[in-house]
Amino acid sequence: MSQADRVPEEVEKFRSWMIGERKSRHTVKEYSFLVKHFLQFVNMDVANLGNYEIDNYKKFTATVKGYSRNSQYLAIKAIKLFFKYKGITPPTNLNPPVRSKKLPNYLSEAEASALIKAGKSHPKSLAIIMTLAYTGMRVGELCALDINDVDTDENTIRIRGGKGDKDRIVIMSRDCSLSLKEYISSIRNSNASTRALFVSAKGTRYDSSTIERIIRQTRDEAGISKRVTPHVLRHTFATSLLRNGGDIRFIQQILGHASVATTQIYTHVDDGMLKDMYLKYQPKY
Repeated sequence: MSQADRVPEEVEKFRSWMIGERKSRHTVKEYSFLVKHFLQFVNMDVANLGNYEIDNYKKFTATVKGYSRNSQYLAIKAIKLFFKYKGITPPTNLNPPVRSKKLPNYLSEAEASALIKAGKSHPKSLAIIMTLAYTGMRVGELCALDINDVDTDENTIRIRGGKGDKDRIVIMSRDCSLSLKEYISSIRNSNASTRALFVSAKGTRYDSSTIERIIRQTRDEAGISKRVTPHVLRHTFATSLLRNGGDIRFIQQILGHASVATTQIYTHVDDGMLKDMYLKYQPKY
């Protein structure tokens, strides 16, 4: 069997290993894709790879594929995990580039309101958008939700095995809870063959690409020109909490960040809040 013919089998074994290591569904899918393309590019046993092959791969992703720094970072992280799975010491130059420090994109509260309003004609779309916008959970966490994870009486959602394999409880607003309750009673309960909360007409669990498509469609209906993704709604949630006086430690906890340093990027994004604080605390010479 040629090296190229072995790639699907190698990727499938790697995928199974990641599942056993409790990697998130999103990570398993993304890393499998990236490692598959890496193996197809090098077309040789990874045990024989050296700095030359890694340099060629980096140049290929930067020039031919046009990967951004963040995409290159993820690709190298995936490949390093593959080497770990194989028990092989990687070449010394298999290091990810420094990630860009771009400020996160987010919607104004008026734009978020318009998005929610546009979703009201589609109960399932509204429930998805409300859940992302009022809890700040990751799209992978949303897709992994089971119907029993939602408590519309207590206005809470249990996230199981989030990033870093951590469980946590998130609070939702009463409006969010009501939209979920309506979706569950009017649509979701008609398909009781799966535990998943958000399912297709065929009864299969939604994946991240489906959620992203629903948000794009709703954004178009709302007439919003900005790019809107599940992660933009996560940034919008965090920014709104901060704007409204939320403590940074509280925001860290509810977003599921391992370090407050990750959360602190939100202290720099809201120009309106910065102006208000400046006017309040500016020097009185």
